[in-house]
Amino acid sequence: MNKNILFLCLIASLKTLSACSNTQESTDSQEEVTVEEMKQYTSDNSATSLDWNGTYKGTVPCASCEGIETTLTLNTDLTYKIVTNYLGRNDALEQENTGSFTWDETGSIITLEKVAQGPTRYKVGENRIWQLDMEGNMITGELADHYILTKK
Repeated sequence: MNKNILFLCLIASLKTLSACSNTQESTDSQEEVTVEEMKQYTSDNSATSLDWNGTYKGTVPCASCEGIETTLTLNTDLTYKIVTNYLGRNDALEQENTGSFTWDETGSIITLEKVAQGPTRYKVGENRIWQLDMEGNMITGELADHYILTKK
């Protein structure tokens, strides 16, 4: 009788350890996908060389309001959250989008997926990102410095 109980306890313990092991393997494979995606680049770039994940904040120019307060959070699992607040127009009008983003072939520009309105491309640099125009080009001119979001 005692041998049967001991045997059942041993089986239960092995099943528990096996379940924990499978959970770890699943997490590791998710991390490997991100690492594999980063391995596509052959040289140093923003995607592979910078500590790009984190929250960036700034106020970008607006044609019909005082400015657009923008907060963009980039996560290592290639997801983002962007919150925009149109200042002076309707301070209660705050928009939030979440989704995934992709790196371009150079590993320096990200494109936000599922953005309802507004820009979707940003150039990633050391502790800052630049909002790009609708064609994906750097914004130039007098207000160019106002299109930079700084890491917090």
